[in-house]
Amino acid sequence: MVNLILFILLILCFLLGMVWLRSGLFNIANAKVKKWLHFLTDTPVKGVATGTVVTAFIHSSSAVMVLTVGLASSGLIPFRQTIGIMLGSNIGTTFTLEMFTLNLNYLIFPSIVIGLILLLFKKSALRNTGLIFTGFGMIFASIQGIQRVASPLATHPLLHTYIENINDHLFYALLIGCILTALIQSSTVVTGVTMGFLASHSIHLDAGIAIMLGANIGTCITAFIASIGGGAQARLTAFAHIWLNVIGVMVFIPLIPLLGMFVERLGDSPDLQLAHASVIFNVLCSLLVLPFTYQFALFIEKMHMRNG
Repeated sequence: MVNLILFILLILCFLLGMVWLRSGLFNIANAKVKKWLHFLTDTPVKGVATGTVVTAFIHSSSAVMVLTVGLASSGLIPFRQTIGIMLGSNIGTTFTLEMFTLNLNYLIFPSIVIGLILLLFKKSALRNTGLIFTGFGMIFASIQGIQRVASPLATHPLLHTYIENINDHLFYALLIGCILTALIQSSTVVTGVTMGFLASHSIHLDAGIAIMLGANIGTCITAFIASIGGGAQARLTAFAHIWLNVIGVMVFIPLIPLLGMFVERLGDSPDLQLAHASVIFNVLCSLLVLPFTYQFALFIEKMHMRNG
């Protein structure tokens, strides 16, 4: 029971760290981000590049999609211009997972100390920088804690059956990833926790990949909620995000064993392999759709303008 309580606290710490890191980065770059999304997305290629850079910088594809929905709702960006941004945001979010695999434990304590000191200042720039440093330290401290708690937690009677089902049934793992992400509204946190279980060898790589794919579907809920009451352009943007992620996941489900075998050659540790699998999935899906952004946008308009 102690390990279970500690695990929940570590997830909350992880989630809080992500919120602080994103808030600090977003507050510092807010005006510039809106300007980039407005002016640097007039072509699909520019949209992908901008979406990738912005998402990698603020570590949140959900925040980028909410911004994009807002811009589409206000008429600053036409719906068809948002396709490139969402393709790029899916690529950009993989940078955060790759960052999680780096051995930055030596930065945890100094980051938290520097961050807490900066939070004492009243100047917004210093406080936002403090959020960034503190959030960064909390994230990596939580990852280390989750990896240590995962092994004993996997043998806990309350969770052992669930973990066995996740390992034996990929659809169950996919569903878990989808539901948890929809509830937490952060695919990064769900995949990050999964990486902790993989690092402790509590779950199999194929199950981890399935959870990651499910998280890509679950993250669509944020943009959908943001589009409510936002008008036709916002609604189309949210539906395009859903279609893009769902179709990509459906295509990759039969390829999970093949993807697992491939990424095993790219890295030694299971958590690194999952991060690479996320990169391959998101990059391939985005690049495959990129040449057909106009046709994809037309499909969304026919499907949802007619039925909306």
